[in-house]
Amino acid sequence: MSSVSDDPSWWTLVNSNRVYSYFIAASSVVVAYDWVLTFGHEVELVWRQRWSFTTALFLSVRYIGVLYAAYVCLSSWCCATDGSLTISVFVFSILPSASVANTVSEIINSALWCIGFVVNGMLGVIMITRLFAMYHQSRKVLILLVVIFIAISIACGVIAAIQTRQISGEDLILPGTRQCLIGGNVPLTAETWILNTAWEVLTLCLALWSAVKHFRELQQPWTRWTMGDCFTVLIKTHVLYFVSFIAVSCFQLGYLSPTILNSTTVGTQIYGGVLQIFSLVQMFILGPRLILDIRKYHAKLVANSDAGTVVTTIVFHENAQVSTSSDV
Repeated sequence: MSSVSDDPSWWTLVNSNRVYSYFIAASSVVVAYDWVLTFGHEVELVWRQRWSFTTALFLSVRYIGVLYAAYVCLSSWCCATDGSLTISVFVFSILPSASVANTVSEIINSALWCIGFVVNGMLGVIMITRLFAMYHQSRKVLILLVVIFIAISIACGVIAAIQTRQISGEDLILPGTRQCLIGGNVPLTAETWILNTAWEVLTLCLALWSAVKHFRELQQPWTRWTMGDCFTVLIKTHVLYFVSFIAVSCFQLGYLSPTILNSTTVGTQIYGGVLQIFSLVQMFILGPRLILDIRKYHAKLVANSDAGTVVTTIVFHENAQVSTSSDV
């Protein structure tokens, strides 16, 4: 649907969306910078190693994030320089016609929603793999986690499908610019938030409980914990990821308020921009590091082993130490 207007009140929305586009560009730069910073480790610890299921998970999450960052950064640049076509969350360059603009905008916006759902699913599988290792490859724990994860994923998938169907677009033509506005009701956000939070809390509690049991078995005082222990590395990366999730969740709670959800002020767009940065950091930086940091530890373990240094390692099987496999 297209409409032509010279109402100056629309320019408040145009300018606030432009401010939001700067945060999108900033979040994309952060993802790209982390990729460049860790690319050397990625080549050495992922590309040159034996491929496994976790390798596929790592590369999928990593490069979905890189492509996503490149796309939205380019789109934000188009908006910042041309002031051409803006979507409430994502921005695009000028399209040939209003009908094409609406159709393409709605399709891309729906696809981006699906990307978030798929990436979060992959991160959930990574968490299950880590916990499966921490609990000595217990089938009971694996079955419990898989059943809960599938149930939550199905529920969130249904909610996402409902939300995506409610997305609608309108092509607004203003003097000197065309704005494609994407909107829709989001009545089920609270349910999604509760389900995702419950899953993350569950995985954190299981990880902490496994770590406590591990250090009790070692009869290792709290003051003697070493950063070289694999369980410590696992807990450190898990807690860091969980903190980022809590930050994102707190910002998402704000959108349950109609005051923020229906506002188009610059302050609201800044709020959404900060949420965008935290979300990308959680999914596309700290998510892949759940695997990469463990592989760094494994490489250090192998190097120390070659040098004759004794290093405490994780136990996968009852009364047996883990092999030097880097599949986690």
